[in-house]
Amino acid sequence: MPDLVQVKRALISVSDKSDVVAFARSLASMGIEIISTGGTAAALQAGGITTTTVEDVTGFPEMMDGRVKTLHPRIHGGLLARRDVDSHVESMQAHDIQPIDLICINLYPFERTVESPNVAESEAIEQIDIGGPAMLRSASKNHEFVATITSPSQYDSVIAEMQANNGCTTLHHRRQLAADTFARTAGYDAAISNWLSQSSDDAFPPRLQLTATKVMSLRYGENPHQDAALYALPGTGEAGLANAESIAGKPLSYNNINDASGAFKCCRDLVRTFPGRTAAVIVKHANPCGAATNTDPIQAFESAWAGDPLAAFGGIVAISGPIDAALAATIAKEQRFVEVIVATEFHADAVACLSERWKNIRLVATPEITAGGSSSIEVRTIPGGLLTQTPDLKIARPSDWTHAAGPAPTPETLANAQLAWVTVKHAASNAITIAGDHRLLGLGGGQVDRLTAARLAVTKAGDSINGCPDTAAASDAFFPFPDGPEVLIDAGISCIVQPGGSKRDDETLSLCDKHGVICMTTGVRHFRH
Repeated sequence: MPDLVQVKRALISVSDKSDVVAFARSLASMGIEIISTGGTAAALQAGGITTTTVEDVTGFPEMMDGRVKTLHPRIHGGLLARRDVDSHVESMQAHDIQPIDLICINLYPFERTVESPNVAESEAIEQIDIGGPAMLRSASKNHEFVATITSPSQYDSVIAEMQANNGCTTLHHRRQLAADTFARTAGYDAAISNWLSQSSDDAFPPRLQLTATKVMSLRYGENPHQDAALYALPGTGEAGLANAESIAGKPLSYNNINDASGAFKCCRDLVRTFPGRTAAVIVKHANPCGAATNTDPIQAFESAWAGDPLAAFGGIVAISGPIDAALAATIAKEQRFVEVIVATEFHADAVACLSERWKNIRLVATPEITAGGSSSIEVRTIPGGLLTQTPDLKIARPSDWTHAAGPAPTPETLANAQLAWVTVKHAASNAITIAGDHRLLGLGGGQVDRLTAARLAVTKAGDSINGCPDTAAASDAFFPFPDGPEVLIDAGISCIVQPGGSKRDDETLSLCDKHGVICMTTGVRHFRH
């Protein structure tokens, strides 16, 4: 098995032509013959690079709208032939097949094409690459002799290696490139399979194809003794946080990303529930400790922070709009500290203000915070397997609720009930939230019984319950007994929102009627484990 292989012929056929002319020029400067196809050949020739066309190699023209051009023995024989096997060499000589030592191919942009919600099926089908994956797999199988390149990000390392080795590639690098290539073709095939499966009535196909691209290694996981990395899932139709733009600060940690995800999703749901208002959310340890909406972005943040200033210290902030200088100054007030801010964008003066206040603050920009949620399935690992489910995209619509007890709710009461219902969805179960004045007043989450969750929510809300008229409490699941509602009513809650469905619902409803407290049932549960 040879270590160094001299590159004499290279085949280049790329959809993404970024830097390909410079890459090919570097190859040509080492005396390497360049073979190319269609648009790539035209681009290289326009760049002054002598190019042999695939038609010249195969003796056949490109045909069928470009569907057939490289599927030929003089291409695949040149890629698959073992140069150390006499019968292979004899076959090459008999059929005038010349070896190809390097291929540079990035595939038709199928994943990007199907991310468009209105893409025509015929357009998507034409972006399914056939010749590209076939050549990449042939070359990678024969990586003892052939180097494969699938991305412009690999150009520099390949050229640097060849320049250091008199135009040769090393076995170690070829093997690494082959592994990268098979990962790329597997992901490409998975994206096609998943797209074709969308026409099925079953949201969960018999074989779940998951592929992810590594974005970066993380310093550690939840704890320093755990390793971690961030991956992006292509083809979900949702950019979200995995590929969000980091504006300033240190790289995000595992816990930063996990909490930012919680803030992002809660903020997005509030925007969907209250269109036209700015939403601000603060998350600590994966639970919302502050949430508010307002037509004034500054007031939205102030109200969110006021929900639980103790918990908000060191938290993760998400805001459904841009951060300008005035909002940045508000966030950066004394006695406040935040680790991460996620927003649609950051003005330059806002970045300067926040970075001056906290040198290491992470600023993350993503317009996706105002978009609808992805319909792709959610995945959670368990020992030996995976759990999957469709995402919980239900938002709070009082028109879908049942007025089960108490007086008629006012519009202000319903608005607070909606905010409570949105935030309880994003809290760890068992959970109770209390909202008033368009902001979260108190949260009791992650409890093993609903009564304790109610008590914690009341404790966190404190005197603010009585200071805000039309307060509402939400429970992520039904009340098995009326003891939890009794705690909330005794604290001064005006409205309770809950799924309903308990065998003792009548006891809860009677209690609400007795005290003149509104009870709305949603028929929807929001467990989050």
